[in-house]
Amino acid sequence: MSLNDNDGFPLSKVKVVNGSRRLAREKILQILTAHEVSDTAWQTIFSHVFFRKFNFDDKENLVDHKILTEDEVIELESDTPIEWKEEEILFARGLIAKVIENKDKTDKMIIEFAANWEIERIAKIDRLLMHLAINEMLYAPEVPTKVSINEAIDIAKKYSTYKSGTFINGILDSIKHMLINKGLIVKSGRGLIEK
Repeated sequence: MSLNDNDGFPLSKVKVVNGSRRLAREKILQILTAHEVSDTAWQTIFSHVFFRKFNFDDKENLVDHKILTEDEVIELESDTPIEWKEEEILFARGLIAKVIENKDKTDKMIIEFAANWEIERIAKIDRLLMHLAINEMLYAPEVPTKVSINEAIDIAKKYSTYKSGTFINGILDSIKHMLINKGLIVKSGRGLIEK
């Protein structure tokens, strides 16, 4: 098999993972982290993380510079393809764009409710998860605010410290109430409206 046989990087032939909103949020966290630390365009990172597309169009001779052979890569868990629904992809793209666009605004919200914490002292993953949840509360009218907060807490338990869930919950709950009081959270659909 050549690199061109699979239009990029060889993927697992054995199994496929179905996408979900939870998995999309985890991938969004990966994309936002990579974007923030590398200053690479999030669209480039998105293609790599969501669709496992790697750039093999460089002019250098890649065969001489590869770390792993194609057969070795096929054996890695990280090469398992993900089958995404179109709405999951649109959800992720839209949310990433909003998080990046509203970074300063959401940082101010976090600082306001993170008593005695400077934004730089908050773990990057925790901060990004709060950005994600805040923007989801504001711009995903079909997602209940409780779901946005609970997802951030659960993902923090998986990727951050054992205290992160409690920390994130406290700040997001306060931000949620502030946004509701200001009339900034607009949810549509039965059972989504909070008071």
